Amino acid sequence: MTATPDLAAPRHATSDLLRSVFRRHAAGVAVITARGDAGPVGFTATSLASVSAEPPLLSFGIGAGSSSWPTVSAAEYVGVHLLGEHQQDLASTFARSGADRFAAPTAWRDGPEGVPVLDGVLAWLVCRIAGRVPAGDHRIVLAEVLCGDSAGAGRPLLYHQGRYNGLRD
Repeated sequence: MTATPDLAAPRHATSDLLRSVFRRHAAGVAVITARGDAGPVGFTATSLASVSAEPPLLSFGIGAGSSSWPTVSAAEYVGVHLLGEHQQDLASTFARSGADRFAAPTAWRDGPEGVPVLDGVLAWLVCRIAGRVPAGDHRIVLAEVLCGDSAGAGRPLLYHQGRYNGLRD
């Protein structure tokens, strides 16, 4: 068996290797929100995953050093919002450190269980946090879906190669 000429020698596992591999992985873009004592918090996530249909569970990752982690670590409920390709600016706002993420032009309202719900998204869910699992410098949050709406119009926003993109026909 001969080696394929386009395969490079394998690199040892590092955070740089992991990041470079996952830059090649297209992921949907979500914004996670929660209500804290000091007001609403939120962050952009590409780690959203469906976990179970019965009961309906999902998961997402959050950095333990994230400005949103103290609120999410204490919250009972979170909002999960799937963004449309028309919402690149919203994704950037919630990904930016130090930004007032809920100031204009962000349109939102208090939703079920007091969770901040973003307007104009493809779909949103309100979930009860079922568990928080330490995972290196992150935490994996497991959340049970309580209610939501999937009636938003548009196509999904994707993240690939460090940029936001839409689907191609």
